[in-house]
Amino acid sequence: MIEQLNFALFHLINQYAGMSPAFDTLIVVLAKYMPLLVVVGMIVLWIFKDRKARDILLYGFYAAIIGLLINYLIGFVYYHPRPFVIPTGTLLFSYPADSSFPSDHSTIIFSMAIMLMYFKETRVAGLIFLVMGIIGGTARVFSGVHFPLDIAGSLLVSVISVFIILQLRNQLNPINNFIMTIYGKIPGRGG
Repeated sequence: MIEQLNFALFHLINQYAGMSPAFDTLIVVLAKYMPLLVVVGMIVLWIFKDRKARDILLYGFYAAIIGLLINYLIGFVYYHPRPFVIPTGTLLFSYPADSSFPSDHSTIIFSMAIMLMYFKETRVAGLIFLVMGIIGGTARVFSGVHFPLDIAGSLLVSVISVFIILQLRNQLNPINNFIMTIYGKIPGRGG
């Protein structure tokens, strides 16, 4: 039942792939490079925000790493084929035929977004990252490299990874302090 819903949602989104070269190009750029845009956003926040926000950004980074480790473990014990492996749908760019569940791209973005949304100091940025994650995840489905449940699975993994990091915050503070000490020694750095 869930797999049928997964396929139905996939085809609902992917059915328009290949119809407009200009739109397809935009979608492929979003599908491939949305995590990079989030990293740019993190750098901007790092430069223009205060120490508290920088700590939160580091927590988000740690959560993304934990999320990717969880994804690796899931992929190690469970293989779900990508749409083009089955084959179904329209593929807009070549991609390795590894397990599609959950999406690493979406896990990175959602982990950052959820962590930032947890704290009031970075909540707006977190909401923006969440929207970017939804757009990026949908673009990956549109492009034919993921199913919708791969993206939903990423969201669940991200919630778990953020929870783990929030529980370990006190233990991670010495690492944050070390990073801040190094950052403080960089000439011309932002306040």
